[in-house]
Amino acid sequence: MNIEKLKYPIGKFKKSQNLTAKDLSILIQKMESLPKRLLIEVSDLSEKQLDTPYREDGWSIRQVIHHLADSHVNSFIRIKLALTEELPAIKPYKEELWAVLDDSLNAPIRPSLQIIEGVHQRWVILLKKLSPAEMKKFFKHPDFDEPVKIEDAIEMYSWHGEHHLAHITTLKNFKNWN
Repeated sequence: MNIEKLKYPIGKFKKSQNLTAKDLSILIQKMESLPKRLLIEVSDLSEKQLDTPYREDGWSIRQVIHHLADSHVNSFIRIKLALTEELPAIKPYKEELWAVLDDSLNAPIRPSLQIIEGVHQRWVILLKKLSPAEMKKFFKHPDFDEPVKIEDAIEMYSWHGEHHLAHITTLKNFKNWN
C-alpha cells in the first residue's frame, strides 16, 4: 500500500461548500457513534498490538487513541468559545509533540476512551440543539487564513474521527487481527 493511502486511508479532508441541515445531521451521527465503534475496534487488542504503528514513522494505535481524546476535547472547547464569544482566537497545540509525551506513549487507553465517550456525548447534545445561525458562528485559528465556522469544524472533526478509526481498521486488516 502506498504511503499516501496509509497516511490518509479515507482521503484528505475536503471542506464542503454548502452543508445542508441533513449533511450536518449525518456528520453529527458519525460523531455520536465514534466512541462505540472505536471501542469495538480496540477492546481486544493486546498491549503489543496497541503499540504497533499504523504505518512506518506513524503513531501507534495507543498514540492515536490518546490523540483523539486530546484533539476532540480541544475542538469541543473551541466550539463552546465560538458560541459564547465574538470571534474568539483559539490556541493551537503541537499535536506531534503531545503524541510523544509519556501519557501518549505509555498510558492505558481506557482513560482516553472514557474521555472520548464523555466529550462526544456532551458535544453531540450541544451540536444537535444548535440553530442555523449558531452553526455559522466562527472562531479564529491562527494557522488558517479564514475564521472557522462551527459547521465546518463539525465536518472536519467528523472526518478526523473517521480518519483515525480507519488507521486502526486498516492496520488490523493488514495484520489480520480481526
